[in-house]
Amino acid sequence: MELLELFSLLLTCAAVFSFINAKWLKLPTTIGLMVVALLFSLGLIGAGKYYPGLLDHAERLVAEINFTETLMEGMLGFLLFAGALHINLEDLKREKWPIAILATLGVVLSTLFVAGLSWVVFWGLDIGIQPIYCLLFGALISPTDPIAVLSILKSVGAPKELETRIAGESLFNDGVGVVIFLGIWEIASGEHGFDPQHLAVLFLQEAVGGVVFGLLIGYVGYLMLRSLDNYSVEILISLAMVAGGYSLAHHLHISGPIAMVCAGLLIGNHGRSFAMSQQTIENLDRFWELIDEILNSVLFVLIGLEVLILEFNARHLTAAALLVPAVLLARYAAIKLPLSRLDDWYKFHPKTVQILTWGGLRGGISVALALSIGRTTEEGHPIHERDLLIAVTYVIVVFSIIVQGLTIGPYTRWALNIKTPKPEPENADSCPLN
Repeated sequence: MELLELFSLLLTCAAVFSFINAKWLKLPTTIGLMVVALLFSLGLIGAGKYYPGLLDHAERLVAEINFTETLMEGMLGFLLFAGALHINLEDLKREKWPIAILATLGVVLSTLFVAGLSWVVFWGLDIGIQPIYCLLFGALISPTDPIAVLSILKSVGAPKELETRIAGESLFNDGVGVVIFLGIWEIASGEHGFDPQHLAVLFLQEAVGGVVFGLLIGYVGYLMLRSLDNYSVEILISLAMVAGGYSLAHHLHISGPIAMVCAGLLIGNHGRSFAMSQQTIENLDRFWELIDEILNSVLFVLIGLEVLILEFNARHLTAAALLVPAVLLARYAAIKLPLSRLDDWYKFHPKTVQILTWGGLRGGISVALALSIGRTTEEGHPIHERDLLIAVTYVIVVFSIIVQGLTIGPYTRWALNIKTPKPEPENADSCPLN
């Protein structure tokens, strides 16, 4: 099937599933889309017992979509730029140290903690796995996705600093997590042995290079935006900045995700203040909000459909069930330990760590990284751990999005003692005077 046909099919599914969710389920949009897509996929699997041709056709269609390439080399740059575009730099500066520590040291600690706990789980279930693949699993499951959480936190009236910490951490830990994953994958695949110097150079090239490159293309875009006042051209410049910049970052072997976050922050703050008219700001915001909603809709539909082509068995599901609380425990420790060192400089609510832990949803990046694991090493040896890691990752992501996503609002309201406003009585006396 041609690329345009595949995208048209996904867009149609997203529209139909969105309608079903809005009409009947009434769940938060992204969560509802994935739930409907997952139910649709499970329905196809059930129908496949009676109509095997239908299931085979659906599996072939989904198999034609390279999830990793679609997200990591296509959608991710646009999603991160759109997210960073609406982050206030002053808010980010006020929370810079908690965000920086969570997005760097927090990811490293989470990777190590998950690796240790997962090795214990696999060993207890008599599943043979090399420790390096436990580290690989820790790296791919550590990045968090704020998409479903932020709108929920806003609706319950969570403090601004909490929203900023969650958004800022997730924007930067995506890039850091990918860099750590790539370094561990080079060791696991046999491309490089364990060479601390090489890993340090890789991190500097990818992460620091991504920051410098992102600020550079952001500044070039800012100069172009400042030199004219034509919102259609300015929107086109921002679009080219993301599409061209992300592609160039990939060819330069630097972190495209980090670059897009930095470019988005620069355009969304400095560019918004000094390079754009009010009309341009309104149209640019509306455009990127639409891009963000469309791509997220397609992404969550894709996550739900991926179950059609994944292989599960009883041991995989048992391991996943045990690793769900293990991953949450690792995230709790990875947040608690570094933030406890900042108590003298920042005022944290007593429930901050718990909210950040439960609000740290895993999303498409974890699935994409798991699917990117090759089937063989550089020497041609089969990687038997691949199917196990993909199955476990998928179950954790689904649990995270549905269970944590649907309960983070009530939990935050309870933890912060936020009162639910009482609905106004529906009578004429309650109507405001004009």
